[in-house]
Amino acid sequence: MPKKARELSALDVKRLRHPGHGLNATFAVGGVDGLILQVTPTGARSWLLRCLVAGKRRHIGLGGYPDVPLAGARDRAREARELIRQGVDPVEHRKATAAALVAARKRGMTFSDAMERYLKNKLAEFRSDKHRKQWRSTLDAYAVPAVGDMLVSDIGVSDVQRILAPIWVEKNETASRLRGRVEAVLAWATVNGHRTGDNPARWRGNLDAILPKPSKVQTVEHHPALKLDEAADWFVDVRARNGSATRALEFMAVTAARSGEVRGAVWAEIDLAARLWVVPAVRMKARVEHRVPLTDDAISLLEGLARMEGSDFVFPAARGGMLSDMALSACMRRVNTAREGGYLDRRSGRPAVPHGLRSTFRDWAAERTQWPYEMAEIALAHTVGSEVERAYRRGDMLEKRRAMMASWGSFLHGEEDAANVVQMAARA
Repeated sequence: MPKKARELSALDVKRLRHPGHGLNATFAVGGVDGLILQVTPTGARSWLLRCLVAGKRRHIGLGGYPDVPLAGARDRAREARELIRQGVDPVEHRKATAAALVAARKRGMTFSDAMERYLKNKLAEFRSDKHRKQWRSTLDAYAVPAVGDMLVSDIGVSDVQRILAPIWVEKNETASRLRGRVEAVLAWATVNGHRTGDNPARWRGNLDAILPKPSKVQTVEHHPALKLDEAADWFVDVRARNGSATRALEFMAVTAARSGEVRGAVWAEIDLAARLWVVPAVRMKARVEHRVPLTDDAISLLEGLARMEGSDFVFPAARGGMLSDMALSACMRRVNTAREGGYLDRRSGRPAVPHGLRSTFRDWAAERTQWPYEMAEIALAHTVGSEVERAYRRGDMLEKRRAMMASWGSFLHGEEDAANVVQMAARA
């Protein structure tokens, strides 16, 4: 039976030195059969394990000393001997593990990298710089600090919860949009082979089990709108003012269009003879062409505008470019400030804003007239009915909407259209 080496202590090992002649010197340190410390003539020291692998004598390196201390060398030696006992070559096992790690790192992608690659294509879908900035800013502000450096393959439900939990109750609308954006980035990563399994940012059957429902914690704030009984006074105040932004605000009111549609309007879209404004699909929120019948007020307004040389915009900014959304908002604020008490939303008590004009139009159609629901929704360029219904209904009620918009114009002038006012039952 071979003689076992004396088990050296850490201090004993520290004192081992090369004898000063010959090539590399080796010292058995005990504790594990075959574990030795190799010392070169220059004083460099490393651990070796002498062993038999598949009947062949091998010297397996276990790392340098003192980076790998005595205790660590003994642990590595025991692991290697256990692999040999199982019929595994420790050296080949180490190579395979290292290769797998390198391959995993090559395949791996951090959330930040995945987000950038996803956004490169996604942001091109948006026409509005505002929407592009919102997508990026929410991810940068909340997701990147929490999981930006993590591999997408390692992100789980608990990580998504870390992103959302701080703002889920206090800023639920933002948090809900953020959840959808994180889900989209991780879905992209899955499709492109950077992760597998369920999407940890999915709501149904996943996050809905651990986070409160948005409907329970979300406070929806609608755009402040004009009160119906004050709409005519507001219209008088607006028409009494000058400026491109003011005329754009007036045009927005009589057409019930969105701010972006009005501010981006160009003369090529306007047919004064046909009394029609055709907004191309590329400028519409639903990506569907929208035809707007022009009333007498709208035609009169357009005919009174001076066209700016070098600019195609109907309502150009001072230098000929497109008016900003803030220009219309500022105009609305000036109208509010000039009136004692301002024009306030009947529910929130906040000053009315340009986008709220569409809500005022919708309230008027529902509460003061008998115009069909679908017609008012089409006038607002909302999607009406199911996909099947829309496939069979190709028309947009243009001529009927002319009459409705004329009635709306009469209302803005303080005139009631008796033919279309809801007949309220007399009280008993």
